[in-house]
Amino acid sequence: MGVWGVSVLFVGIVPLIFLVPYLLTQGLDLSDRARLGEFVRTDATAVILQLAPIILAHALTLLVAWFVVTRFNTFSFRQTLGWKMNGFKAWHAIAITVGFYALALTLISLLGDVENEFETLLKSSKYAVYLVAFFATVSAPLVEEVVYRGILYSAFQRRFGVILAVIFVTLLFTLVHVPQYSLGAVPDYATVVTLLLLSLSLTLLRARTGNLLPCIVLHTVFNAIQSVLLVAEPYVKSLEPVVDPTAALLK
Repeated sequence: MGVWGVSVLFVGIVPLIFLVPYLLTQGLDLSDRARLGEFVRTDATAVILQLAPIILAHALTLLVAWFVVTRFNTFSFRQTLGWKMNGFKAWHAIAITVGFYALALTLISLLGDVENEFETLLKSSKYAVYLVAFFATVSAPLVEEVVYRGILYSAFQRRFGVILAVIFVTLLFTLVHVPQYSLGAVPDYATVVTLLLLSLSLTLLRARTGNLLPCIVLHTVFNAIQSVLLVAEPYVKSLEPVVDPTAALLK
């Protein structure tokens, strides 16, 4: 739990170290929470200063996790966490990801689509999209899996057994991400449910294989496909034909 707490603290504190000095130079009234919240969501520089330091936060978290897992380099990091695929294949990860995207589309049609905080940040600039695509594919899957399915699951599985460990890690991973996929007090229910089922699948995969590597592979594939879609979206839209609204009137 200490490693988990540190990981959450780093993600919350490290960006503030870079963001607060910039806010002070803008002459903002920091007590005006509504104005401040709007500014940090829409100002391109403020958004970059929130996103870029996430990479540093991930690196610091991984360093702390390495010290805990290896007991200060006494044990092997990979062997302790489980670094074998144990029958899991890359195509399994792709097939599961496609299934989750189909599920997400179904949930959106049923529950609606709420524009969340994360989407608002992405709309600020193309550089925000590139940054998110980078750390979502490169650092986030590794760090999150090491913390949740690596350290937390292993500890709780030894103490409480597999079933309670799966439930606890699944819920904790989901709850931590809920604010990110909400707008104010309104969650994006379709995204949250998809995330809950993804977390459950990752944790069950950890329990089934006894290794962390398959979880990292699945998480990376899931995020990588989403990142490709995010980066490609504006280019795809630019290829769509522009319809003249007066054309129908001239027929």
